[in-house]
Amino acid sequence: MVKNVLIMGAAGRDFHNFNVYFRDNEEYNVVAFTATQIPNIEGRLYPKELAGKLYPKGIPIYPEEDLTKLIKEKNVDTVVFSYSDVSHEYVMHKASEVMAAGANYMLLGPKDTQIKSKKPVISICAVRTGSGKSQTTRRVVDILKSKGKKVAVIRHPMPYGNLVEQRVQRFATMEDLDKNKCTIEEREEYEPHIKRGVVVYAGVDYEGIIREAEKEADIILWDGGNNDFPFYKSDLQIVVVDPHRAGHEIKYHPGEVNLRSADIIVINKEETASLDNINIVRENIRKFNPKAIVVDAASPFFSTDSNLIRGKRVLAIEDGPTLTHGEMSYGAAVLFSIKYGASELVDAKEYAKGTIKGVYEKYKQIHNYLPAMGYSPEQVKDLEATINSTPADLVVSGTPIDLTRLVKINKPLVNVKYELQEIGKPDLSEIIENFLKNH
Repeated sequence: MVKNVLIMGAAGRDFHNFNVYFRDNEEYNVVAFTATQIPNIEGRLYPKELAGKLYPKGIPIYPEEDLTKLIKEKNVDTVVFSYSDVSHEYVMHKASEVMAAGANYMLLGPKDTQIKSKKPVISICAVRTGSGKSQTTRRVVDILKSKGKKVAVIRHPMPYGNLVEQRVQRFATMEDLDKNKCTIEEREEYEPHIKRGVVVYAGVDYEGIIREAEKEADIILWDGGNNDFPFYKSDLQIVVVDPHRAGHEIKYHPGEVNLRSADIIVINKEETASLDNINIVRENIRKFNPKAIVVDAASPFFSTDSNLIRGKRVLAIEDGPTLTHGEMSYGAAVLFSIKYGASELVDAKEYAKGTIKGVYEKYKQIHNYLPAMGYSPEQVKDLEATINSTPADLVVSGTPIDLTRLVKINKPLVNVKYELQEIGKPDLSEIIENFLKNH
């Protein structure tokens, strides 16, 4: 008998799992997706153009709050959990909700979801959002380019717009970001690569994406999102861990999958983490993946305008996902502002406008900084209004993009940068050089 399936997701892993496992599979009937984590991604259709011959009307996407009702109304046999960066406890609470409603609960793993490339694949993943995966990816890009290799970066999906138009996306210039109406989150991930002269691919159909990328690259670099495991079978899997959240590497899904399967584990942020926390992470690596090569690393902050901060009332702006579902209570802008003598970190909460006000209401740990949320043109406007309404002397931005391309800021702006620096040996250059000899 054909089984009715519901896929729980957040406009990323869920679509991929459907494409590689359920699309054109006549043993299953996918009756719905549910959506969470990202604003305004429910209430859409997974379009017929992407859903395949079995779904001529497409597949509806509902808010996750309707999960129990949907299981009963649509006679769902199996619910597939398909998003990332959530605690093991959260995953099992959802399992309990699903099973109490009468359905089976399913997780799909690498064997049934990873695509094999014709080119060598290096993946960079993390155990939590905000561990330092982005600067690690940039470091690997720089090493590969220094070895004369042509790299194509494929980024974990962020398809929050028209899914048909976003099936296969290629970003080579800053104008491509504007043309594709990229969100702030997308820009944070794509812009640093583009400025390095590296082409970035992303979208919805990751089989189609990698076949395009293979045409112009010697090596494919998977730039993972959240703490998800790779969509492609990796020839070298690098995983970043964060000693500021020591213990999370074995408490979050699917970050623990990454920890256990890594070839290389980068312990990042050692310059600002406590020795006790670093040792907790080391012990968990030794216990759960003793064969992994461990690289010690730092991500020091720098700016040409640090002298502007001393004695000033600062509005610190941080990378959004790191502080929302990543659950960090501070980021680069906060640490940099404190280091260089800010007199006060101004809390933007009481000055928040529109949808930004809702972010503070949902994520209670956020205070004394402003997350750079911009999932829609409306939210970008709300972000601009919040920045300009907050009574600060200057803004310190810890996002990896130039915010002034998107918003007009009525205060001086200090941009904080950070790049990965390995400590001692082995380092990533040595590891990549050995990898290239064998591939």
